[in-house]
Amino acid sequence: MTAELVRGQNHPLSQARLEIRVSAGAPIVAGAALGDEQGRIHGVEWVAHPGAPTLPGLEVSRQAAADHRLAVDLDAMPEAVHRVSVLLALPTGVGGPTRFGAVPTPFVAVTGLDGDEVASYTITGLEAESAVVALELYRRQGAWKVRAIGQGYAGGLAELFTDQGLPQAHQLAGSINEAVAQGVARSIPAPPPRTDGDRSRQAPAPARGPDQGGTAPQGDPVPPQPTSPYGTQSPGIPGGPDPQPSYQGGSGATDPSQPSSPTSGGPIDYSHPRRQNAAPPPPPPTAPPAQPGQPAQPVAGDATGWSMEERLYNQVWGMFEDLARTTAAYRSAVDFADSRMEKELDQVLSDPRSRIGGQGDAAREAAQAKHTQLVNQARAALDRDLAQLTAESDVVEPALPPAYARWDNPVWHGYRVPMEIPMALRLGELHLPESDRLRIPMLIRLPLERGLWIDSGRAGSLDGSFTDSHDLRRLAMETAVANAARLLAVYPAGEFTVHVIDPAGSGAQALAPLVQTGVLAAPPAMGAAGVADVLARLTQRVDLVQMALRAGAPDSLPPGFDTSQQLLIVNDFPHGFDDRAVTQLRYLADEGPAVGVHLMMVADREEASGYGPLLDPLWRALLRLTPVPDDHLADPWVGHAWTYEPSLVPPGSQVLHQVLTQVAAARAKHW
Repeated sequence: MTAELVRGQNHPLSQARLEIRVSAGAPIVAGAALGDEQGRIHGVEWVAHPGAPTLPGLEVSRQAAADHRLAVDLDAMPEAVHRVSVLLALPTGVGGPTRFGAVPTPFVAVTGLDGDEVASYTITGLEAESAVVALELYRRQGAWKVRAIGQGYAGGLAELFTDQGLPQAHQLAGSINEAVAQGVARSIPAPPPRTDGDRSRQAPAPARGPDQGGTAPQGDPVPPQPTSPYGTQSPGIPGGPDPQPSYQGGSGATDPSQPSSPTSGGPIDYSHPRRQNAAPPPPPPTAPPAQPGQPAQPVAGDATGWSMEERLYNQVWGMFEDLARTTAAYRSAVDFADSRMEKELDQVLSDPRSRIGGQGDAAREAAQAKHTQLVNQARAALDRDLAQLTAESDVVEPALPPAYARWDNPVWHGYRVPMEIPMALRLGELHLPESDRLRIPMLIRLPLERGLWIDSGRAGSLDGSFTDSHDLRRLAMETAVANAARLLAVYPAGEFTVHVIDPAGSGAQALAPLVQTGVLAAPPAMGAAGVADVLARLTQRVDLVQMALRAGAPDSLPPGFDTSQQLLIVNDFPHGFDDRAVTQLRYLADEGPAVGVHLMMVADREEASGYGPLLDPLWRALLRLTPVPDDHLADPWVGHAWTYEPSLVPPGSQVLHQVLTQVAAARAKHW
């Protein structure tokens, strides 16, 4: 039976190997500190955090997230360690909440490896605090216990570590914030928070009511304000069922820490735990009810929303979350099977009588057989979920509008310049190793909230197919052109303008579709003078718009001022850039998105290494994409490393030229 703790209460621990699960409604940093009998931390090496996630007997998450799992092995703790304090903090410098009073109440649970809760604690009463000691595991007379602490600190991690007696408190807090900021650069932006109810997907089964929405990513019919790339997905209500990955189907569910056998009967339930908010009208019944014992037939637009576009957007993000969570459940089940087998083998080897001979061999075979059984059960449950998601993807992909579709989708052959801005834009595809065939569209909300960095500096892809730097640079520019063409195609005529800086002219071949169709604001700028001119004009534009907005007089802009969104493509950085140009580029990356000026950098970070840490904020401000498959992006729920593949035009296809020709004709009529 779970012990629901209140502040100051303790509870004995009967197991040495534990998981500490943290659930919050916004991304937080989770760490742990080791202390002596007085609770003092002896040094920075006694703290596990995203920058140094592993210590003897302890492992924490490597990035900020709404849900965390910390692994603890009390038997592996050094003799000098008598306390393990679980620390939570809000990320700093990423545009998110700065006090716990502005986020849902954090919930912490201590569980065994089998997923059964031992003790839980809901941390209430936090307001101005930005860091908190949630609970501690402590050793008393050779036995371990857990105590609910809930001690908050308005001064953040620096004040917390100072109170714990750590001399290097401020330096450690800074290094943790730096590690978290680096994690931001690889996180896929989650949809912004809802202000009008929950619009998540619903299962097509007719028995499900219209109020069963969810925390799956959602859309909004109006352009969002810039938000943190972490998003604000809410995992649910503390104290309820486990908010970790749960992909339900039939009469059973896939628990993240305990494998389950595949079940049959009934449709897959796409809802996630504790989706209770009101939602807009559900999608119309476009598919017949599922027959008993048969899975529901997937349909495109099977999500709530005010338009088909929003339904498809929510459906794609729901598929993304479902795949992340069901994969997390599978991985957790495999980890549990591995830990169980390891424990059973340790017990066999600890008895000298069973180390050799038939008894030992039989015990090893039994442990291996149980391990195989658990893994097979987990894989069967995963395969069941993947089959349903794959069937859904096969239906959804052909139904996507141009902004969400691949370049080889027939929808582009009927392309017309739109009259309004879509909710989102497709930048590529994402997949996981366990489900290589299932590709999820990577949709980013519009208008862009971060610039893009097409990395031309990696020497190879995951499969080792690209090693030539010249080919990689060419592919990087082709990726940039394809994404720029998408942006031009999905905006109404005259509402999106593209500028290009190509100092040495090395990108001329890749830029040909943009140049030949006449969709650029001006020919690509070349040489140091061209670089300086374009950067000066865009910097001045940002200054003018900012001054007008701060003065509360947006109508005071000069006559004839171009109010369209601006995109600057920069090739071969830092060639042709002096110190002033670099400073202007950083300024545009930081201040530009809020006033409609966006960057798309095609660059090799190593070539700019001469600037040292000066450019680190620039790279972190941009969403890194690659011209070849690379597993560098993370989802905002579980933190899996997803393989990204760019959305490129098929070889020999004329679709890009046809689309840009229509865009150019519409621009000519507009002006």
